[in-house]
Amino acid sequence: MAFSSLVRRASASVLPVAIRSVASRRAFHGAISAVLNVETRSPSHQVGRQFLPFFRFSTAVSEKPTADATLVRVLESEIDCAEQPGDVENIPDGFPFEIQDNPGERTIFLKRKYQDEIIKVEVDAPSIPGDEDEDDDEDKDQNAEDSNVPPSLPLVVSISKGDGQALEFGVTAFPDEISIDTMSIRNLESAEDELAYEGPDFNDLDENLQKAFHKYLEIRGIKPSLTNFLFDYMGNKDNKEYLLWLKNLKGFMEK
Repeated sequence: MAFSSLVRRASASVLPVAIRSVASRRAFHGAISAVLNVETRSPSHQVGRQFLPFFRFSTAVSEKPTADATLVRVLESEIDCAEQPGDVENIPDGFPFEIQDNPGERTIFLKRKYQDEIIKVEVDAPSIPGDEDEDDDEDKDQNAEDSNVPPSLPLVVSISKGDGQALEFGVTAFPDEISIDTMSIRNLESAEDELAYEGPDFNDLDENLQKAFHKYLEIRGIKPSLTNFLFDYMGNKDNKEYLLWLKNLKGFMEK
């Protein structure tokens, strides 16, 4: 009996402690739940949730300068690989033309005065057969045929005498050869969209007349020695323009 009484007294003393412990844990978890519910409903918690997309956006933005820096390094490497071309110094003796070469433009202009005439020549970029991409067998066959065609320079030669008219030649310059494609009289004061009779195809003219016009241009400086120099000059210009293009790209990316 005494032992049973002792056990009951011990149980009675331990049970309130256990109840208080359980109650305190329930109160603690209840308090946590209440705080979480309040924060969920509070505006500050909503603002905090709104910041999450901003953090993701900030991370994306930080990646862009890294990609730009990589691109700049690649451009710098390409610029280093591109040799700095020098000016063409091997100008033919007695070269009669003034050269107008504007950086960033694909064409150059030659100008000179011959007696009472003003002669202007527009020189476009050279045409190199076989530079096009080979997409199929037909293109490969065409490029094989073009490989036998020499490179050429398109020229537009204008000869005026100050009376509002100009004799204009469309010329294709090959190494050591000048070919006249078209010839016409232009009214310099007329509207550009005005249609005018340009004469027959040059190759349909009498052979003696063709030779006479070739001699006419040769006297004015349009001859094979000029075009051979222009091939070198335009090749050098292409290198300079490519280098300038790379530097402009790099400058844009660094802004």
